[in-house]
Amino acid sequence: MGQLLTEGGYEVVFVDVDAELVDRLNAAREYPLCLLSDVGEKEIRIRNVRAVDGRKVGEVAAEVTDADLLGTSVGAGALKFVAPTLAAGLRLRWQRGVSRPVDVLLCENLMDADHYLRGLLLAEFPTDDEKALFAERVGLVETSIGRMVPVPSAETRRDNPLRVCAEPYAELPVDAAAFKGPIPVLPGLKPSTPFLFSVQRKLFIHNMGHAVASYLGAATGCTWVWEAVRNPYILVLTSLAMNQAARALAAEHGVELGVLQDHVRDLLRRFANKGLADTIERVCKDPLRKLAPQDRLVGALNLCRKHNLSSTWIAVGTAAALRFHTQAADDAAAVLGGHCGLAGTPDHKAVLDRLAVFQTSPPSQLLEALAWSVQ
Repeated sequence: MGQLLTEGGYEVVFVDVDAELVDRLNAAREYPLCLLSDVGEKEIRIRNVRAVDGRKVGEVAAEVTDADLLGTSVGAGALKFVAPTLAAGLRLRWQRGVSRPVDVLLCENLMDADHYLRGLLLAEFPTDDEKALFAERVGLVETSIGRMVPVPSAETRRDNPLRVCAEPYAELPVDAAAFKGPIPVLPGLKPSTPFLFSVQRKLFIHNMGHAVASYLGAATGCTWVWEAVRNPYILVLTSLAMNQAARALAAEHGVELGVLQDHVRDLLRRFANKGLADTIERVCKDPLRKLAPQDRLVGALNLCRKHNLSSTWIAVGTAAALRFHTQAADDAAAVLGGHCGLAGTPDHKAVLDRLAVFQTSPPSQLLEALAWSVQ
């Protein structure tokens, strides 16, 4: 966000509850962004930035009042903490007579993030007048974040605790139909409508493939995502799962399959980026959320079933996630039937059959056994 907005000519005001980070940003008014790839690093400076402390509601509200564009990138679980402060800023904006609309770019890995945040914000506006102003003047714009950013480490931050590392990829698809104001002209911004395709492509190809590779990597003792993807068996199993999801998306949205298959190949290349140093532990955390009915794994299974398409390799990845969550077969069956909502579907048995392979195969033979289990 910082890179795209500053390159588009904006001053960027970050809001954070880390007081030390806020102070450092305000002192430096810039931060280094290190772009990581297999061929080395490239560092650029993101300038024209400052910050405010998110605990100082009045200061944040004043920034919202003057803003031309807003955005969140806090994680789905933290939106409930952002909403009251954002609402206070919108209320102050209206009280001060600012009539121009403002749009909020929702950079969260969450399906229907606009509906979720809208519900949180409406709860902060008790009067019909405020609800009407909100409906008229505030656009909640879903985005599809594709850029991969590793967890900051002491090594990557080295001499500067403000340093951020990321892959070079920097495109940001956005829902063109959700803007209440003019769509900003920013490098890398990709407005489109209907936006559901972009959201599902990110979730069911990118996020699903990333999860499959990582859960298979966890099952075989890998530490790094690049390490898993460079294992020939994991690469093939992940590619097969992603291409099954691509076929389902092509059927759902009438998109050319070849375009999606090109996207799969590009993602696999990016997953193998050793420079990112992305960990299996990070990608595998919170498996129950990733096994939810509308999320990356089970959601992809459901879309394949909707179009009567094979999802056998996605079932392998789902079983790998289930194995990461629980080792008990009885618990696994209950999670699949209840939490995942697969009770009574062919996918319930297919995933349990793949899970049995995890439980009966020696680690040295696991990947080969999984490949043969689908034949």
